This record gives sequence, structure tokens and C-alpha cells, in this order.
Amino acid sequence: MFFSLNEGGNVIDYSMARTKVVCVSHKEDADGISAAALVRQAFGGETKLVDYPGLMNELEHLRNNEALKTLYICDLGLSKTNQEQFVNLLTDLRKKRVSIIYIDHHDLDEKIKKQIRKLKVKLIHTIDECTTVQVYDAFKSKLNDHSAFIAACAAITDYMEDRPLGSKMLQKFDRQFALLEATVLTFTIVSHQKDKEYLLYLVDELSESKYPHDIPNAFEFARIQAERISGVIQKVKENMKTMKNLAYMEVTDSGASMVVNFVLGMSGKDVGVSYKFREDNGVYAVSIRGSRTCKIHLGKIVNPLATELGGSGGGHDKACGAVIPKDKMTTFLKKFNSKLN
Repeated sequence: MFFSLNEGGNVIDYSMARTKVVCVSHKEDADGISAAALVRQAFGGETKLVDYPGLMNELEHLRNNEALKTLYICDLGLSKTNQEQFVNLLTDLRKKRVSIIYIDHHDLDEKIKKQIRKLKVKLIHTIDECTTVQVYDAFKSKLNDHSAFIAACAAITDYMEDRPLGSKMLQKFDRQFALLEATVLTFTIVSHQKDKEYLLYLVDELSESKYPHDIPNAFEFARIQAERISGVIQKVKENMKTMKNLAYMEVTDSGASMVVNFVLGMSGKDVGVSYKFREDNGVYAVSIRGSRTCKIHLGKIVNPLATELGGSGGGHDKACGAVIPKDKMTTFLKKFNSKLN
């Protein structure tokens, strides 16, 4: 047996202590929640749900967890602002012999990929499939058939159901049924963003092979959310503004990610932007979407631009986000618009 003293002077038996499995996943959409559910089904353990800015704080906390044995990190993309810190935290965890599996589909710097692999972290990463589909593909021997349906729903909600693996999974099921279930799941998640315990409950239910419609009151939550969304349409018509290359709107009473698709669709522009002020930390949460005809990788523009302005951001070619300081929001819009030429 190997014994050591921790910082508090307590004796730790490392041959016995590290038994805990933890999955840290994205709390804001069906891909993150579904990925956590599949990890739970395959490996058990505890789930931690965070938004993008919350990832580093959670890893800092886990770094001091002397029971941690295996860590899964799902659907949490990095930006130029936090990628070095991420590698440093993983380095510390690896020194403590924690096994780490990082599964994601956001754009990832090649230099950071090499550093992660050098740490002997298992990196499962492609921008061509959503995270849940990648989780299913990697661990399907430990998952039941129902998990393929949950992965197909996640692909739909992340607009990635036309990708090679995602489309193959969707073909196994009735498309209308999958669309319905994916929508119910998404609306239920969006309407409970301030209720972390409920989101963890969703992870539990999905890991136990429940369909979204099986979850009590899910249809009612979806109906309420649909009502909210229908009320947004008129507000977008009245308040949306345009620049040469994009349309934008500040949101006050609903989620930015919900509004941005209407801004994009109603404006006729190739890029839509919506943003909402977060009182808790004095920044704007920004959602960005590109049309099917948009040929620019938006995430690769947003990542360095947000960093330059003291924020963070990034994501996919046609769907990304950012966190921008309150006094830099107007500058962000102007610079972003100019980079779309």
C-alpha cells in the first residue's frame, strides 16, 4: 500500500482512496445533458453540470478531490482565454493518476490537442459529430439500444443529424417521433436552466432509458416554453437591428440562444446575433448563428475576437457563442461585422 499526507496532515491510502467516477458536462443543451446520461449509464458515478464559464471552477474543485479516480469531460469547448488553464488543470490531475476522457465537438487548437494527448488523456474529438453521438460510438458496448435514440435526439438538437454517424443513428427510428422527443427534451432543459437539481434528475431519467415524453410534466414544460417562444416573434420583428453583414438584438426576458434563430431567419442576413446581460457577473452572453449559405467559420472568428476584448468565445462553423464584457458589446458587434466581409 502507498500512504501519503495531504495538505491537512491526514494520512491518505492511495491504494484505496481513488474510486470516484465523475462526469462534468454542459448543462445548457440536450447534447450536454444526453452525453452525461450515456456516461452515467455506461460507467455510473456522479454528474456535475456547468455552463462554459463554469468549467474551470469545477476542475479547480475536482483537482483537490482525493477520491477522484476517473474524470469524463463532455461537450465543453475551450477558447483562447481558458485553453492553457485547462491543460494546466489536466496536468495536475494526471500527476495524481486521475484517468481523464475528454469528449467534445467544438473547434480545438491543434497545439492544445497535442498537449492533451501528451498527458495521456483520452481525447475523443471531431467537429463532424455532436458529443453524445461520439460518446455512444466510443462506449456502445457498455450501452443499451435506447442510448442510440438519445444520441440521435442530441444530434437533431445540435443541427448535426445530417452527419455520417448521426444520420445513420436517426435512420433507425421514425423521424417525426425523434423530432418530437428531441424538441420536448430541449424545451424542458431550456426552461430549467436555473434548477440544477432538476437537470441532474433529467440525466438520471435518460440514463435509465426513459424517453423524454416519459418524464413527468415534460410535455407541459415544452408547451410553456413553446408559448414563450411564440411571444418572442413579434418582439424580434420590432427590436431587431441590422448591419451590413449581420442582424442583432439584445434580449431581456428570454434566452439569447432561443432568440438568435428568429433574428437570423427574419433578417435575411447570413449571420444572426442575440445577446443578454448576465447580472451575476456583469457580462453579455452572446449567441451567434449562421445560415446554410454562410461560408465563414464563425467560431474561428469569434474565439480570437472575444479574447481580444477581454471575454471568451468560440464554437462551430454555423453556431457559436461568446461572453463579452458589458462595455465592449458594441465594439464586438462592429468588429465582428467587419470580419464577415
